Amino acid sequence: MNTANPAVRPVLHSEWIKIRSVRAVAWSLLGIVPAAVAISVLAGATTGEGEADALGSDRLAGAFFGLNFGQIAAIAFGATAVAGEYHQGALRVSLSAVPDRTRFFLGKITVIGVLALLVGWVAGLVSFLAGQAFMGSAALGLGDAGVPRAVFGSGCYLALMALFAAGLTALLRSGAAVLGLLIPFVLIVSFVVGDTVGGVAQYLPDRAGQAVLHQDTAGGPGPWSGLAVMALWAGAALVAGWLAVHRRDA
Repeated sequence: MNTANPAVRPVLHSEWIKIRSVRAVAWSLLGIVPAAVAISVLAGATTGEGEADALGSDRLAGAFFGLNFGQIAAIAFGATAVAGEYHQGALRVSLSAVPDRTRFFLGKITVIGVLALLVGWVAGLVSFLAGQAFMGSAALGLGDAGVPRAVFGSGCYLALMALFAAGLTALLRSGAAVLGLLIPFVLIVSFVVGDTVGGVAQYLPDRAGQAVLHQDTAGGPGPWSGLAVMALWAGAALVAGWLAVHRRDA
């Protein structure tokens, strides 16, 4: 095989091997499901049928409350999957095998995105079912309005969040820096900014992306347009990351 122009399949396979062989990366990917499910079960068991509105008036969004914590694992997955390239000269080794930096970067983000999407769909479905099991007659079903869209969109949202983190990590060359920025942002800053500036905050990456999980999106982008806004944020981060990989020395 010509190492100057490797086929796509070997590049994807090599990236898959990296992810499954590095414990921190693999566990952050697998952690998306238990993080989302555990919080959904806790929320459902705590509120129950008698306090069905305790997680907010939008019952659909409340049913996917656990994804607020599943996204932390998704961010960790995207960041750690890229950050490994900047430890002990690993990027030089990777680029020796795949000298085409664009092919290398696209292969990496493709594997990250596909894995996060598949695991995200599982997390969305299982966390929804687990949480609603405690809601009795107030439980939502898979056939109720907005639920199929939210289950599908949950995987898309988590994948986009992982890609957003991956792009920023390639730009900053530090997984720790990205985790230190994004985790406080999605857990605290986004809500503080939302309370301060109002409608503009609905276009921040996490709040826009989570519109797909809401039944009522008044005052902000709709479910699919919100997910598109999140995709634009992720796309911008990936372009910036690609430029950094393309132009900087390994």
